[in-house]
Parts: sequence; structure tokens; C-alpha cells
Amino acid sequence: MPSTLHETLVEMFRARPGLAAALLGGPLGQELPGFDHARVEPGDLADLAPTEYRADAVVTLRVAEAPVLAVVLEIQLRRDPDKRWTWPIYLTTLRGRLRCPAVLVAVCPEPAVAAWCAAPIPLGHPDFALTPLVLGPDQMPVLTDPQQSAAAPELAVLCAIILGPNPRHHAVLDALPAALSAVDLDHAALYYDVVLAALPQAASRYLEALMITGYEPQSDFARRYFFQGRAEGAAEGAAEGEARGEAKAVLAILDARGIAVPDEVRARVTTCTDLDQLDVWVRRAITATTSLDLFTHP
Repeated sequence: MPSTLHETLVEMFRARPGLAAALLGGPLGQELPGFDHARVEPGDLADLAPTEYRADAVVTLRVAEAPVLAVVLEIQLRRDPDKRWTWPIYLTTLRGRLRCPAVLVAVCPEPAVAAWCAAPIPLGHPDFALTPLVLGPDQMPVLTDPQQSAAAPELAVLCAIILGPNPRHHAVLDALPAALSAVDLDHAALYYDVVLAALPQAASRYLEALMITGYEPQSDFARRYFFQGRAEGAAEGAAEGEARGEAKAVLAILDARGIAVPDEVRARVTTCTDLDQLDVWVRRAITATTSLDLFTHP
């Protein structure tokens, strides 16, 4: 069963097929043919035999309606010996179907898996071997400029997933809010959740704390995502709904900052209906060192 990380990375290429060209012409160092647009193709790669093969994603670069390059994209989170038999079939089948050159790109967050994917696959015929193009930690461009991240949000998400676990690359996570603000809320929430899931605990807490660096979040995405409950409560026009949203914000800030919240503190926050008091607690949560600091003056 494909994991959420696997399916989200596939969705990124389906949602933004131009990302395939950006990777090929950028970190993978390939010379691309002239093209005017990229298009997602069916991933079914059937041949004359009854066996069916399905790639994670297929993108074509096209001039008008004529394909000039086909790209097979495989999200490889672990070693799978079967792929060394099926990947050549993907390429030859696609090349025969579309009558254009075809390349294989494997996206591998784990360094060991990236090294395994990059090994040539000899096909038996003299001088005929497939060497997959691999996007792993060694090939991933380091995006630390928020403006660049906003201009290429899916690339920024890939960068956070692949490089984010390394403490040396916290600047990559610093730029991620700008990327999330550049896409619609549904994709932003999906990307944010999958980045959090892919990061080790220390890095995920760093990112969560980064998203709430003041009473008002510093990015459009953080404002929409973390304080969604408050907005929904206000839209309901009910003080009770707004209070629930404020309480949710207090607990979200404490959790993002790695501060333990005992049951009695959680109960006090979630049962409070005084909006002014909740507003004070939200502000105190930003600088608190323990959850009890919510209830005491600095």
C-alpha cells in the first residue's frame, strides 16, 4: 500500500507537470529539447504481454501537440529489486507509444536508496544499460530564499522533505512558509502535513514553531492553517465557536514549541469561554517556558 509521502510526491508532479522539466534542466543537469508546455500522461504502460505496468507519474514535454520528451517519474522510498526489471520496460514501452525519447527520474529522499537507484541496469545487449536519473540529497538544490520558494513551491516542498532532516539545512525550512502561501489551501495543508511526517521530531517541531512566531502568523498559509478554527468560529458568528478556535490556537502554539500540556491545563484552556482571557493566553503561549506560564504574569 503506497504511503502518504509517496502519494503526495506523486500528486506534486501531477499537479505541476512543469516540475519534471525544472528538475531535469536544473539539478539533474540534462539538456532539454525546446518545448512550450508540459502535460501529465496516463501512467499505464501496458505491453503486448498480459502483464500490466504502472509508473508513478508520466509527464511529456510538448511542442503544440507533439511530444518531444517523455519523463517517467518514480518515487522511491526504499529498495525494490523488482524495479530494476520493470524500469527498462517503462521506458521502452513509453518510447514506442509516443515515438519520442524517454527518460527515467527516481526521487529518493533517503541517501542509501538514492545510491541504489543510481546504479546502472545492464540489459544484456552489449553497451546497452539504463542508468536512472536520481534526485536525492546530493542532487537537491538548497532553496533558502523565500521568493525562490514561492516561485517554485513544489520544488521547495521536495527540498524540505529531502534536506529538511539535516540540521544544517534549517534555512530550507525557514523558506517553506513562503512556498505554502503560494498554492491553494488544500495543497498547502497536504504539503505541510507530509513534510511534518517526513521530518524527524526535532526538525518537525522547529517547523511548527516557525509557523507561529507571533500572535498573527507570519505567512498567509500559517494564518489560514493554524488559526482556521478561529476564523471558522468568527464566521459562525458565535462566541462559543470563536472561543473553541482561540483555545485550539493556544494548545497548537504550545505543542509546536514542544511544551508539555498536562490534562488539567488542557481542560482549563478548552473549557474557557472568555475571549479576552483566551487572547491573553495566546500571547503568553508564544514566550512561555512551561504551560503554567499561561496563568502567571511575566
